[in-house]
Amino acid sequence: MKKNLIYWLIILVAAGCNAPTPNKGQTNESVESTSVDISDEKLDKLGITNREYLSAASKRALAWPDIGNEWFIEFGAVQPLKGDLKYEEGVVRRDPSAMIKVNGKYYVWYSKSTGPTQGFGGDIETEKVFPWDRCDIWYATSEDGWTWKEEGMAVPRGEKGAYDDRSVFTVEIMEHEGTYYLCYQTVKSPYNVRVKNQVGLAWSDSPDGPWTKSEEPILSPADNGIWKGEEQNRFLVEKKGDFDSHKVHDPCIIPYKGKFYLYYKGEQMGEEITFGGRQIRHGVAIADNPKGPYVKSPYNPISNSGHEICVWPYNGGIASLITTDGPEKNTIQWAPDGINFEIMASIKDAPHAIGLNRASDNEKEPTEILRWGLTHIYNNGDYQSIMRFSSRRKTVHLAKGVKVK
Repeated sequence: MKKNLIYWLIILVAAGCNAPTPNKGQTNESVESTSVDISDEKLDKLGITNREYLSAASKRALAWPDIGNEWFIEFGAVQPLKGDLKYEEGVVRRDPSAMIKVNGKYYVWYSKSTGPTQGFGGDIETEKVFPWDRCDIWYATSEDGWTWKEEGMAVPRGEKGAYDDRSVFTVEIMEHEGTYYLCYQTVKSPYNVRVKNQVGLAWSDSPDGPWTKSEEPILSPADNGIWKGEEQNRFLVEKKGDFDSHKVHDPCIIPYKGKFYLYYKGEQMGEEITFGGRQIRHGVAIADNPKGPYVKSPYNPISNSGHEICVWPYNGGIASLITTDGPEKNTIQWAPDGINFEIMASIKDAPHAIGLNRASDNEKEPTEILRWGLTHIYNNGDYQSIMRFSSRRKTVHLAKGVKVK
C-alpha cells in the first residue's frame, strides 16, 4: 500500500532540517550528502543536478506519488446568471447547493436573506451579524443552467425556541430512491460568537416540496471543549476539544457503499491561525438510513485543510476539492474508501462554495463534474450573488499560435 504522502513529507522535511549546516563561507557543494538510489529517468524528469547532493526540496519531490496530470484543472472567470438569480441590490443569495436535473429542469437550492450586515457590534437580537444570518432556504429552476426562475422558499427558519430559529443556510441536496433530502446548517438565537451551529435535515417526495423538517439536528459539534471565562471571545479556551468542538458546517450527504456519508466542515473552539491559515478541517459521519442516526467516524478529522465541502463519487471512492484554509488548501484529493484522502492535484483560483452539477457523468474522468456549476461572489460587504463557474483539464502548455498535431 502506498505510504501516506504527508507522513513522508514530514519525515523528509525533518531530514532536510537535520542536514549538516555549512560553516560561514562554505558552499553547499562542499557539504557531504548521502547517496539516494533514484533512476536516471526520475533524475531527468525532476531536473535534479546531482543525486549525491539533494536539497530538502528535492527530497520532497522524490517522495511525490507518480499520479500523472489527469486530476489537474484550471478554472475560468465566473460569469453572471440571468433571470431571477442575477445580482439584486439588498438581497443575499449565496452557497448554492449541487444541481440536480428532474424532468428536464435543473434545480438548485441556496441561502437567502435581505438587508445589510451589522456584525456583532450592535443589538444581536434584532440586527444581522453575518450575511448568512436570518436566512431561509429558497430554490430556483432552469432549463439551460444560465437563466433561472426563483420558485420560492423551500425550508424556513424554525419557530422561536427551536434549534433552527435564527437561520437555516448552506444547503445541499441528495436524491435517493425517489425521495429528496436537504441538509443544511442551523443556528439558534442568540447569534453570538460562541454559538454552536448544528445540521438539520428536510425531506420530500418532490423537489418542489413540501418539505418535512427533522425535529432535532442530525449532527452537532463535539461537546468536549471548555470556554475560558464568560466573555464573548471564541478564541479564549481552557480546552480546545475535537476539531469540530465549536461548529459543524457545510454538510453534504453522499450515498456510498450501501450507507450514507455526511461530510462536513469542523470549526474548533479556540481556532488558531497556522502556517496554512485558519485551522479548518473536514470530518464525516455515517448512517444506515438517510435520516440517521449519523455517527462520526473515529478517523476524524479526514482532512488537514479546507473550507466549504465539495465532494463527489469517482472510481469507487470519494473525491474532494479542498480550498481556502490550511496547509493543504487548493488541492484535489481522493480516498478509495471515502475516508483516507491523498492529494491528487494542486490547483489555483478555485471558486467559493461550489455547487456541483450532479447531472454530469462524474465517472467520465476525475474532474468531469467540475466542468461547470454554480458559485457565489461578494458583490460588496453586505450582498452576495450566485454565479456560474467553468473549468478545463490542463495536461499540456503551448506558446500562442502553436497547435498540437
